Amino acid sequence: MQSTFDERSWLAWLVKARILILTFLLAIQLAVAHLAPTPLPLRLFVSTILLWFALSIFYALLLSLWQDHRLQASLQVLTDLILVSLVVHETGGWDSSLNFLYPLVIIVASILLPRVWAHLVAALAFILYGTVLELNYYGVVKSYCTTHPELKTLQAIIFVNLFAYLAVAYLAGLLATKLRQARVQLKRASGALENLQILHENIIQSISSGLITTSLDGHITLVNSAAQKLLERTPGQLLGTPVNKLFLDALPNTESQQAHAEVRFDAANAFRKTLRVRVATLNVPERGTLGYVYAFDDLTEIRRLEREVRMQDRLAAVGRLAAAIAHEIRNPLTSIAGSVSMLSGIPEMSAEHRQLLDIVTRESQRLNGIITDFLAYSRGKQYRFEKADLVPLLEDTLTLMRHRMAAENTGIVIESRFSVREAWSLADGDKIKQVFWNFAENAVRAMRNGGTLQVSIERLGDDWQVSFADTGTGMTPQQTEKIFEPFQSNFEGGTGLGLAVVYQIVQAHEGKVWARSKPGQGTTFVLRLRRFDAESPAPSSRTLENSTSSPVQTAEPTQLAAAAADGGRRG
Repeated sequence: MQSTFDERSWLAWLVKARILILTFLLAIQLAVAHLAPTPLPLRLFVSTILLWFALSIFYALLLSLWQDHRLQASLQVLTDLILVSLVVHETGGWDSSLNFLYPLVIIVASILLPRVWAHLVAALAFILYGTVLELNYYGVVKSYCTTHPELKTLQAIIFVNLFAYLAVAYLAGLLATKLRQARVQLKRASGALENLQILHENIIQSISSGLITTSLDGHITLVNSAAQKLLERTPGQLLGTPVNKLFLDALPNTESQQAHAEVRFDAANAFRKTLRVRVATLNVPERGTLGYVYAFDDLTEIRRLEREVRMQDRLAAVGRLAAAIAHEIRNPLTSIAGSVSMLSGIPEMSAEHRQLLDIVTRESQRLNGIITDFLAYSRGKQYRFEKADLVPLLEDTLTLMRHRMAAENTGIVIESRFSVREAWSLADGDKIKQVFWNFAENAVRAMRNGGTLQVSIERLGDDWQVSFADTGTGMTPQQTEKIFEPFQSNFEGGTGLGLAVVYQIVQAHEGKVWARSKPGQGTTFVLRLRRFDAESPAPSSRTLENSTSSPVQTAEPTQLAAAAADGGRRG
């Protein structure tokens, strides 16, 4: 295929060169004929040149229609030899200055045809040239010569040209052979270089870690597939942009002793990722440092699991503490409450004393409520897992919340955006409804001056994803990280156990829950539960008993409206 392409290119070049040479010759001969008297048959010469022009145009058109380029080359060389002979005859035979055209045709034949053909073309050129001179010398055809040399001189001219033609054929063939060999070697070297380049590109693209190269000024020059996937951007969006603009934290540099760091990155889907970045200089031999190479891995899931482990440890400790102290506090509290109740029955007590006793009674009741929450948080619970549709559970929760918002005239609008009509999962419906109510209650508390709560459910792979997005005050990253820990309430009067209970319920369902928030931009709770048809075979109904030693699998069995009354605000 490459050889055919080369022959075609040479033939196209030959047509252009022929037209250029013919134009030059025609102009020179016309100028000479105009300036001085000459035996040149001008009309016959012009007709021959025009015929040559017409054949060149025909060959140019034939090049795109006829695929046998080798035969075309032979035909063009033969035609050129004949027309050169005519031109030499018309311009004076042995007196002609255009016999240099024969060596040009021989050189073209050496390039386009095999080496042996170059010698055959040289022999044919000698025969044609000798024939023209002989016919002119003996008067067989009309001669346009101005001189009449002797026979020996004519023979010397013929044999000198024979030697010249053969020498040109030999040298041109030798050079053409070297040129072809050099071209083959260049193709092989280019192919090897291209294969090596493809191999290097495949290695770079196959690396599981993200890889970015930059120039010395920090602009991105290369991005592999893993980097595109981690950064969720196309090469067109990344190439040429400053690398430090991609991340929220400063990147490491090669001048410091520590050439790696963890940085944060805001993905296009509003998730924040944690990446470990390593940097090295891009050195090229004999050219020095050309830029920098950044390799990075996604640590988001690892850091999330570490946070969950820490949270579970703290929850377990809090659960054991609550179980230990709740009973010890409740007994004295009961005695205090009973004593105060008896004192309140004394008729001689003053109004001021009764007011003090009322304060003691109220605070005792509040303290008793806190202890009740402690016990509910730490006490082992039972879950009844069965096939449940999440959509009606959501609709029931939102219907209750809408009626409440309308009755209290809070100015809060609740929007539902369900992309599915049914969302079956293996779950405890009452506990999941408690989770929904906690999310909605926290969103309402965050929007004291009104706003919008947008609730959505969608299918995401093997999971159902439920989102509660409010337009409230939002939270700082520190608050978001600790939002599911006990006693992290951001609301006045809350114990901070509501979302801790939510976390326990979700863990018992082997689901995932997290919060996304920015100060002043609202908060979004996200819950993921596995779809029922994606579950491994399991009974449609089963009971799970949780012990107090593993509080991350327990949940509070309070009623729906009371579940979030003391719940903490998440991040």
